[in-house]
Amino acid sequence: MIEGIADCAWHNCTDEKLVKLFLKTGENRYFEILYDRYSFKVFQKCFTITRDAGIAEDLTHDIFLKLVNKLDTFKKDAKFSTWLFSVTYNHCMDLIRSNKKKIVTIHRESADGIDHMNLDEMFGVEEVNTKILRLALERLNPEEKTLLYMKYMDDRSIRYIAGSAQLTESAVKMRLMRSREKLRRAYLEIAYLAKLRK
Repeated sequence: MIEGIADCAWHNCTDEKLVKLFLKTGENRYFEILYDRYSFKVFQKCFTITRDAGIAEDLTHDIFLKLVNKLDTFKKDAKFSTWLFSVTYNHCMDLIRSNKKKIVTIHRESADGIDHMNLDEMFGVEEVNTKILRLALERLNPEEKTLLYMKYMDDRSIRYIAGSAQLTESAVKMRLMRSREKLRRAYLEIAYLAKLRK
């Protein structure tokens, strides 16, 4: 018997040990435990990027199918969850870039999570108009919106985003700065036009 199999039957194994056991034995039950632990979290990540539950479900299914073939590339000293979310982010962004499916990214977002961006201060207003904010977000491309949401909604570090997006940390900082400025300009322009129409 392989060491640790009995424990894993009770879902006590670490993610990293489950990967090792799955690769060593080929037994689906170890992969199924990983699936049970992370399928909803992966779905949430996909939904954050696509804002479409149907597409997010399809992507989640695709990602776990892809994982079966990619697990042997997982580095032993890495954290499985970080690696999985990196795979998830890259899969979603590859799909958006290749235009294989129409994905309308994050433009119906409610006010949930907006405070994390300190928008009142960013736009120089006392209270942010969420309707205008949604319109401003529509002017950003998928990558710009995804970077902003990873940083300000998911509260991810620059290092984490750089690893997920396969960019340098300085490139992430630059893109975040440009995306914030683009959003700020769009918001102020739309707000100004709205006042003129009154």
